[in-house]
Amino acid sequence: MWKPVFDKMLTRLIVSGNLEIAYPDGERRSYGAPNGHNAALSITSPDVLRSLCLQPDPTFGEAYMDGDLIVEDDDLDSLMQIIVENRREGVFPLWVKAYNATRFRLRNWLQRNTAASARANVAHHYDISDDLYALFLDSDMQYSCGYFTNPAMTLEEAQAAKKQHIANKLCIQPGMRVLDIGCGWGGMALTFARDYGAHVTGVTLSENQLATARTRALETGLQDQTDFRLLDYRALEGQFDRIVSVGMLEHVGLPHYGEYFAKVSDLLDADGIALIHTIGRNCPPQNQSKWINKYIFPGGYVPSLSELAIPIEDSGLWTTDIEIWRLHYAMTIRHWRNRFEDNLDIVRQTYDDRFIRMWRYYLTACIHSFESEQQAVFHFQLAHKRDAVPITRDYLYPAP
Repeated sequence: MWKPVFDKMLTRLIVSGNLEIAYPDGERRSYGAPNGHNAALSITSPDVLRSLCLQPDPTFGEAYMDGDLIVEDDDLDSLMQIIVENRREGVFPLWVKAYNATRFRLRNWLQRNTAASARANVAHHYDISDDLYALFLDSDMQYSCGYFTNPAMTLEEAQAAKKQHIANKLCIQPGMRVLDIGCGWGGMALTFARDYGAHVTGVTLSENQLATARTRALETGLQDQTDFRLLDYRALEGQFDRIVSVGMLEHVGLPHYGEYFAKVSDLLDADGIALIHTIGRNCPPQNQSKWINKYIFPGGYVPSLSELAIPIEDSGLWTTDIEIWRLHYAMTIRHWRNRFEDNLDIVRQTYDDRFIRMWRYYLTACIHSFESEQQAVFHFQLAHKRDAVPITRDYLYPAP
């Protein structure tokens, strides 16, 4: 009974590009127009049709993971492009709209993030295996957006450029006390200690990341200049000359933005500078993908600029600069996906095909979010004093 419902749903939803569906009974139907992107897929189970009608997200990703939805030639790029285009232009059924509207209204409640839930959410994604991440990240294990001053840059070059650009924004000097909130595997902290002579405190909720960061500090002789801790940022005390937080705000949760920026303000010295690097939406607030929340980043949320403006204002900090990186993350993730695919033989030694499809779907969906939807990376430079940094941007681009 669900096939006619799904057929009608796709007829109204797919208005750009061409999508061909092979149904469980063997019938093939095409939707859209013979222009733009083309993709084809097979649905092998009638139960999947029902779930796709009722909850397209997360069902679509789950069906792909489980092998109940097979993409022809595994061309996820074309399929994702069609999905993105028609999510804007097509019409979803009323029950899907109502469900999404309810989730949106409840998002403050759904994103409550206690210290215990924050730790569990981080462990879900970051404590699976450092070996997996080492297969596709750069040599410094930077799991965030690179900075492509030239599209032809390697991943290593783009990540090094990102760290240098952030260091320039922070105006780091030898001996400064730097706090890295959400320090990952320690790459940023170690760079600031080694190249800029800073004393860096890094906090993370991932036991794997903590162990790796401490090991790297010992191996590079930087253990006396770094202090890596397993600690929630809300429990931090003290004062720091500089604060950096890269890719962590996405895990804070919408109800806690005020708490987060108030804490940054409390921890930042009167003459200090903070740099907050986060994924953001260049559009009004929207729901986070339920599939992403369930399988990749529990508790994660991509904020709109409007959702961050008031908490920053309430913190009493000066916003001394805002920079928006467009397309840099899409280029970064394409590097990650290429490396992941190139290392599938190694991945299969530990993980099954369902995990591989999950990871492929995650990376591909993110690429198209940054290429075709209104997602970017925000850089907020914050300070207590309006003149904590130079009043022009010339200092960010020193002559070679």
